Amino acid sequence: MTDSTISSSLSRRRLLTLGASLAAGSALAACGGGKSAGEAAKGASAPQSTFSGTYDGPQVELSYWNGFTGGDGPFMTKLVEQFNTEHPNIKIVPNTIQWADFYQRLPAAVNAGEGPDVGVMHLDQLATNAARKVIVPVDDLAESLKLTGDDFSAEVWDAGVYQDARYGIPLDVHSLAMYYNTEHFAKAGITTPPTDAASFQEALDKLKAAGFEQPFWMPSLWPSHLMFLSLLWQNGGEPYAADGASATFDSAEGVKALEWQRSMVDAGYSPSNVAIDSQYVAFKNGETSITFDGIWQINDLKAAKFPFALAPIPKIGDTNAVWANSHNFYLTNQAAQDDNKLQASKVFLDWMSKKSAEWAGAGMVPARKSVRETAKVQDTTQAPIAAQISSLRFLPPVPGLGDVQAQTLEIAVANAVLGKQQPAAALKDAAGKATKLMQANQKKFGV
Repeated sequence: MTDSTISSSLSRRRLLTLGASLAAGSALAACGGGKSAGEAAKGASAPQSTFSGTYDGPQVELSYWNGFTGGDGPFMTKLVEQFNTEHPNIKIVPNTIQWADFYQRLPAAVNAGEGPDVGVMHLDQLATNAARKVIVPVDDLAESLKLTGDDFSAEVWDAGVYQDARYGIPLDVHSLAMYYNTEHFAKAGITTPPTDAASFQEALDKLKAAGFEQPFWMPSLWPSHLMFLSLLWQNGGEPYAADGASATFDSAEGVKALEWQRSMVDAGYSPSNVAIDSQYVAFKNGETSITFDGIWQINDLKAAKFPFALAPIPKIGDTNAVWANSHNFYLTNQAAQDDNKLQASKVFLDWMSKKSAEWAGAGMVPARKSVRETAKVQDTTQAPIAAQISSLRFLPPVPGLGDVQAQTLEIAVANAVLGKQQPAAALKDAAGKATKLMQANQKKFGV
């Protein structure tokens, strides 16, 4: 995902993946309550209504909020314009807001009746906003649209459920991927991208021998903690307990993951202090040969006419796994309590879901299997990621988890990569603090 300047892209990419975890903390403070999702669902679910595939009611306007302010923005704008042209009795009024502002403004706006009818948010923000009654269950909507888990990967479909209710309709998935400089690889005599720990090590050594002394920069911050989560899952670990009451990222699997990250510095493949996002800037400038970053960077590199190729993150551990997030459609009470708006929202979301092949132009992987299998998607740069969608992993639906992670896990990873703490000690300290915060959140959210 791209922006017009480096400075704006730093926050942009961070918010894309975290769902604006820091901003979410402020958003929660702006909205009282603390009821469970089960309590929130009572009287808030969209009314039972059949879906004919069309809307024949009176002219209706739907306020549509999203955070697509970067290189993905023009793709979404084009889709909305096309929908409005094809549906003269439905007018989608988009409100495109930076993700940080989006998550801050959404709860208060919905409570005041001035929020969106329909919108898009990150998967890892659904549980938080569900617990705060900002969004409503969409089980009936999914049923009306005949959307089931059969047309989605189990991981992304199941991650939209919080306390037995569905709150999101997946539009896409976006994950970390491995970008490599094709000119550097050719000079080093590397003909295929590395796929595991051994071939990755071999590639780094060949790149160094070819004159690229620091071929893989390991950042201390963004997106280092996403690399850590990927490696943790590859080693067979889980970052958090299933019940959302404790952090488990300080396991032996977690320590092994973080030790590998620090080893990139110790072995001289990376500088010792890589600032946030500097590894991507260095890659784009040809200073380094390989970088792990999100697939939203595809269009930025293409626009720069940079010689790159993309491949899945190598299997450094025992199994293929990589961190991912997803943009999900949601509904608020403003649409759910007005049958005309509800019917129009169904038409809009159904249409958008089916058009996700066009959305793939923004660098995303369509969430729907039936769309991913089309030739249009299989011919995209991100096709190698789409082919391994079953290996994508998502954070569990735990309210407030993004803010907890920003205060604990991210700091631990940074301290270990910088050499300020040993990986085991850094993770142990952070996991203890995270567990306390998670338990406090359970009380706050009424879980």
